[in-house]
Order: sequence, then structure tokens, then C-alpha cells
Amino acid sequence: MATRARRAERREEPLSRERIVEAAIGILDAVGEGGLTFRVLAERLATGPGAIYWHVSGKDELLGAATELVVAATVLGGASGATPQEAIRVLALRLFDAIDAHPWIGRQLARSPGRSPMLQVFEQLGRQVQALGVPRPARFTAASTLLSYVLGVGGQNAANAHGQTSQEDRTEFLDGVSAAWANLDPDEYAFTRDVAEQLRDHDDRVEFLAGIDLILNGIAASKAD
Repeated sequence: MATRARRAERREEPLSRERIVEAAIGILDAVGEGGLTFRVLAERLATGPGAIYWHVSGKDELLGAATELVVAATVLGGASGATPQEAIRVLALRLFDAIDAHPWIGRQLARSPGRSPMLQVFEQLGRQVQALGVPRPARFTAASTLLSYVLGVGGQNAANAHGQTSQEDRTEFLDGVSAAWANLDPDEYAFTRDVAEQLRDHDDRVEFLAGIDLILNGIAASKAD
């Protein structure tokens, strides 16, 4: 009876594109892209699939709208008073954290380079690259390299974290991999053995920003040549 009452209350709320997209984000965060179907979404919204199709034409449009909403809410926006380098770090870290919180975001951005969310991120990175004084012929390469790094490392971080529900799980996983690396053949894997302890103790976000700084230092060095 209580369930029917809740459903009745939800039916009284007007179905809108915004409600549909927000519900889709909840499903995507919980079970991933494979679990998002119009049947599941209809059950979540206590409506029929036909009513949802009135607002969105299909799953591709729904995924695009969900990506756009998350990126607009958590990634885009200026960094007041920041230098171009600082603004790039802020934008990169926001995107890294968004992918960490919503792993499906990284795949959607990489899959849809011509859509609005990806273009907006690329535009913001490009403007900061331009503000750094990078010569015009090198700007595309610099902005593309930054974006590829963020999406690649952010996506890999989210994949590594998948299934690790706590800090204890992560620590146990890293301890296991670190121990395995430390026991590799010392001639064939000299470098990997040497960094095994760093793998166990590293902080993902700190390492991510260190990589951003390496790219920014490279950009600065290329300008000086």
C-alpha cells in the first residue's frame, strides 16, 4: 500500500525532460550504461516508456543530455583570478573528479567529440592554451594533448576504482599489485620493481596533477625553443 501511495505521488509530479535526465543519471551512476533502459527508467519515474519518448528520442539523446548536465554542473565555469596554468589545473581536476564520480562520463565524452559537452571542455582548455602564448600552429596539439591526458587518466582511474567500495579495498588491491611488482624478474622488469613501493603509496589525484604539470612544463619549454 505504501509503495502504491508513493507511486501515485510520483505520478502527480509533471514528467519533464529535466526529471528524466536526472533519473537517468541516478541509474547510470548505480548500474552503468548497460543498465540504463527505457523500461528501467520508466519504472524509476512511475510512468510508461511512451511518455519518456515524448521528451527524448532515444538512448543516445538521453546519454548526451545526461553528460551535458553533469559537465555543466561540475566541470565548466571559470576560476576567478587564476593564471592560465592554474585555470587548466582547475578544469582538469574538475573533469577528473567528474569521471571518478560518474565513470560513464569519460566514455561518453571520448565517444562524442563533436557534441556540446566535449566541445565546451575543449574550448575552455584551448582558451587557456592561447592565454599561455602558445604559437597558433601548436595550440591544437597542446589543447588536444591536455584533453587526451585528462580523459585517459580519468577513465583509467575510474576503471581501477570500479568494484573497490572502500579505501580498505583500494589499499588491499594496491598492496597486492605492489607486492607482485616487487617480485618480478630484476633483469626483465628493473624499472617496474623499482617503483613498486610508489605504486602502493601514491595518491591518484596528486599523480594526476603532476602529469598535468609535466605537460604544462613541456608547453612552456616548447615556447622557449
